[in-house]
Amino acid sequence: MGDTRTHSARKRERDSETRFTVWVALAANLVICVAKAVGGVIAGSPALLSEAAHSVADSLNEVFLLASVKRSRRPADRHHPFGYGKERYFWSLLAAVGIFVTGGCFSVFQGVEAFRAGGSESHEGYLIGFAVLFVALLAEGASLARAVLQVRGAAAAADHSVREEIRVGRDPALRTVLAEDGTACAGVLLAMAGMGLHMATGRMAYEASASILIGVLLVYVAYTLGKGARAQLIGEAADPEVQRGVRELLREQPEIDSVTTLLTMRLSPDSALLAASVDLTPGYDSETVEDAMVRIKEELKTRWPELDQVFLDVTDAAAASRATGRAR
Repeated sequence: MGDTRTHSARKRERDSETRFTVWVALAANLVICVAKAVGGVIAGSPALLSEAAHSVADSLNEVFLLASVKRSRRPADRHHPFGYGKERYFWSLLAAVGIFVTGGCFSVFQGVEAFRAGGSESHEGYLIGFAVLFVALLAEGASLARAVLQVRGAAAAADHSVREEIRVGRDPALRTVLAEDGTACAGVLLAMAGMGLHMATGRMAYEASASILIGVLLVYVAYTLGKGARAQLIGEAADPEVQRGVRELLREQPEIDSVTTLLTMRLSPDSALLAASVDLTPGYDSETVEDAMVRIKEELKTRWPELDQVFLDVTDAAAASRATGRAR
């Protein structure tokens, strides 16, 4: 019972950290968005306007992510007996679509239009644009540092590397903020490079190319985030290490002769469902088997607190094998 309470406390703490990280990113993006839009209009810079569109997409996505954290913690009810944990994945998928449409497509469009229309430079406007981008880089960098700090904490708690934590990406909200902030910093650097080359050569092609590159980068990030959210919405299995550990634990039980089926599905970043079919060792009466099933479930939940939905089904492996043979 204490382990369950501790796991619940850890989940609330992680959610609180994620909400704070998202709020930091939202505040930074709202300020930066206005600054980039004003600077882009003054400078007539497609790269800067593309970055403004990028910040609009990020701000909208932060709202989605805040909604996902709040709604995913609603308790289970009659209509949703396994809870609302997959809300995280749904809203993350919407955020990926937002990055693709509002950020990526608009940036590519701005770049193509700049190639077609050409344009002249304004040194005064571009100096304002550079100042805006520098401030944006500082703000995005601060938001990225906050996200990286949380990822490092999560990696330390899970006892693996930061790279592994980013790859696994259990919390879609944190993963999205990290991807957004990292892409935003890269986008700002691309915009600065495009504007600088435009000023040095007088050719709009450099800035138009920067805008298109920003758009391509955003489309790639949106695809990657959307792919992960799709897999989790469909029903992604628990970590392979957890599956192996569960199978080993079941096989070690004296009452269990073999594990015929073991299925898992992640319900949220912090919870998963386990359904296993086991063949019992002969010689145990029904009362002993019932007590063993209760003990095994408790041991599973104690060792892996995220397994908050555990179903063990007793089957006759020999009978199942004969039935399969007859079906063939």
